[in-house]
Amino acid sequence: MSKKENILIIGAGLCGSLLALRLAQRGYTVHVYESRPDLRTTDIAAGRSINLALSDRGLKAMRLAGVEDKVKPLCIPMYGRLIHDKEGNTFPSNYSGRNGEYINSISRGELNGLLLSEADLYDNLTIHFNKKCISVDIENNVASFYEYETKTEFEVKGDVIFGTDGAGSSLRKSYYLERKFLFSYSQNWLTHGYKELEIPAAKDGKHLISKDYLHIWPRGDYMLIALANLDGSFTVTLFLSYKEGHYNFNNLTTEENITAFFKEQFPDALELIPNITAEFANNPTGPLGTVKCSPWHYKNKTLLMGDAAHAIVPFYGQGMNASFEDVTVFDAILEKHEGDWETIFKAYEKSRKEDTDAIADLAIDNYYEMRDHVANPIFKEKRTLEMAFEKEFPTEYFSKYSMVTFNEDISYSDAMKKGRAQDKAILNMIAGKEINMNSDLKTLLTRVKQETQAILQDDRIAGLK
Repeated sequence: MSKKENILIIGAGLCGSLLALRLAQRGYTVHVYESRPDLRTTDIAAGRSINLALSDRGLKAMRLAGVEDKVKPLCIPMYGRLIHDKEGNTFPSNYSGRNGEYINSISRGELNGLLLSEADLYDNLTIHFNKKCISVDIENNVASFYEYETKTEFEVKGDVIFGTDGAGSSLRKSYYLERKFLFSYSQNWLTHGYKELEIPAAKDGKHLISKDYLHIWPRGDYMLIALANLDGSFTVTLFLSYKEGHYNFNNLTTEENITAFFKEQFPDALELIPNITAEFANNPTGPLGTVKCSPWHYKNKTLLMGDAAHAIVPFYGQGMNASFEDVTVFDAILEKHEGDWETIFKAYEKSRKEDTDAIADLAIDNYYEMRDHVANPIFKEKRTLEMAFEKEFPTEYFSKYSMVTFNEDISYSDAMKKGRAQDKAILNMIAGKEINMNSDLKTLLTRVKQETQAILQDDRIAGLK
């Protein structure tokens, strides 16, 4: 194998641009084809992407590519959730009891633009915009594209083809249409969609509400969240059923209905969104779904990565981080087996599939937690205890959220198994009135650990591990 091998990457989003950058740093000749125009020179329509939370797994990938110091100035630290009730009262719920653990609000466009600019520094890497992949001949490694500017079609052959073209991946579509091998695929949609709105900055450019938190308005059947932007604004996202319930996207079609909905459910947010009806009407409603498939590769020729292989709903803030971690994991396997693509692809999928399935399931769990449970007294008691454990015993106890978000060396699957067992242990003890917050914390921690291990052992016996 020569490092000059021609690598073809379909999709220049977050995963594709990072993968391209890393492969170029390793000396490969890389060509990336992207259906959209260059977002650094073109205004991308608002309302089409949920604001992103960059955490430790994503930052680890940024370090790998040598861009962490350039990414951090784009970040706004968020130390926890700030819950808003219907009366406009708020109460905080920190993400961690340890000092220095937080997630970062970051603009998708700014981060993607930075990665593209870093990629432009390499002579062996070329990015082609406005070229949509139509299909891939996976046997002959030939991708067909449509050129928007000339309205013509053309073909490109690669020695290896990576599909990082998102949840609607053309490469993944070619996997099941060409029927060259047994390919399993599922795409499950939530009954809820999302719509983005905006809280503008104050006249002096400052944030109108605290930028130090992820703001949540949990209302059971629906939910509003807000994340801060560097310009003083907030990206606000409404999660709402398409057609179920008294309020849904299908019946919020008039200015009166929209205003009445927000006045009843989110009155404090309504005061901060001056153009609510215009934004509601003009910004698209996006779907929320989970993609699982296997295998991710075909022979030594093609490989799916990122959302193309494992799209998830956004409620754990891990979609981008999981895709970035894909590159970290892949890079380590490439280092070990460089020159043997089929071995690399098999080892990568074997190493990664269980973890991406786990974070997909956790993201669904967190959807219900954020929507229904964050204001629940038992849930709040559980979080209070976990924060106390993490503050008092920072190296001995990690909540499920902390394992997923702040421990990049713990796999998603291990975090899910242990985290779910811990949650069950604590909630059972609270429900059984076995926990007194005035008790000795060390004694409580010992009991929680014992109960957690018993649950894990039961799961192993039941074959759930």
